[in-house]
Amino acid sequence: MNVLLLVDLQNDFTPSGSLPVPEGDRIIPLINKLQPRFDLIVSTQDWHPFDHQSFAIQHGKKPGDTILLNGIEQILWPVHCVQNSWGAEFIEGLDTTGIDRIIKKGTDKTIDSYSGFFDNDHKSETGLDTYLKNKGVGEVYLVGLATDYCVMFTAKDSLMLGYETYVIKDATRGVNLHKGDVEKAFAEMEKKGIKIVESSSIL
Repeated sequence: MNVLLLVDLQNDFTPSGSLPVPEGDRIIPLINKLQPRFDLIVSTQDWHPFDHQSFAIQHGKKPGDTILLNGIEQILWPVHCVQNSWGAEFIEGLDTTGIDRIIKKGTDKTIDSYSGFFDNDHKSETGLDTYLKNKGVGEVYLVGLATDYCVMFTAKDSLMLGYETYVIKDATRGVNLHKGDVEKAFAEMEKKGIKIVESSSIL
């Protein structure tokens, strides 16, 4: 049993959103095309309270600055994906009819959650692992946003939890906060044993 895991395909991560990922909206048609090839489709959704402590404005700092949050180094971000806001909604055009489960993450204002499986301190689970194991999933294929943060952290946790893990490279886009971050992320994932594939190998 395999799953296509849609990572944070939300308005705030498009070029018109508050935390723009270049071309973040351009992968939607490809992701729609991929969906029928999979047994199960699950989506993660960044779902922050308005006063989330990863927001730079909460500390009087600039996006891109870093602080220690709960003993973990935290990059500060613009306000994004606030619960029930336009920015937290799925990107227009995404086919959501086949999504079997939506996993909301980043709901605790005191800790960020890049991974779809855990908060960043790895103390709290989102329920994704239990759901996939109950469904008998062995292979996880990731697409979505952003390559160098939520996709990478979700992929690493997927591998660590025992799933055969794939990232569909051309169906992801990255923030690239620092030049080369996306290439580094792919290299790091591959080094750990995550398989990087192109959509053409599935379609």
